[in-house]
Amino acid sequence: MARQGTIVFFDLETTGLGTKSCHIVQLAASCKNTIFNHYILPGIPIEYRATEVNGLTVSYGRLFLHGEPVSTEPLYSSLQSFIRYLGRFPGPVLLAAHNSRRFDEIVLMRVLEMCSLFKQFKQVVSGFVDTLLLSRKLHPQLDCFKQPDLVRYFLGGKYNAHNAVEDAKQLDELFNYWNPDNDDIEEVTSRI
Repeated sequence: MARQGTIVFFDLETTGLGTKSCHIVQLAASCKNTIFNHYILPGIPIEYRATEVNGLTVSYGRLFLHGEPVSTEPLYSSLQSFIRYLGRFPGPVLLAAHNSRRFDEIVLMRVLEMCSLFKQFKQVVSGFVDTLLLSRKLHPQLDCFKQPDLVRYFLGGKYNAHNAVEDAKQLDELFNYWNPDNDDIEEVTSRI
């Protein structure tokens, strides 16, 4: 059975792990060799542990990645641009992220609602695929299901983990390597 629509791989870097309160500082996606990447200046401080993981800091009203300044866009504009990017692909679009169900989709849906963009978003996106759940389903023999470990195991390499662009690109490669069937995808998909 042929897959309908498009799966777009995405990732968020945030100010922390609290799904009800964290702010997005990087939103990125990968699909068919096209990349979306926006950095967003958060309205709250970035937690120390988040900075340890993603290398993002704020100083004097500017966002820095590993000490180098990055250009930022306002959250609302970034979300609008993301929706336009997603609208370029044959629909319905499914967004895929590693641990989507417990983090990425919750945060993204919350900020879309907050910015009154959810209605526009759901005209393009029909649901979310959790690749963490998919990896556990397809490869239950593995001991670890962290994305960098999966990339090392299946693709034989390392990458700049916890950079949203690199995470999205590597997830795209992993998914294509696994080549799951429609039933496996549907089983780990949350519909909007």
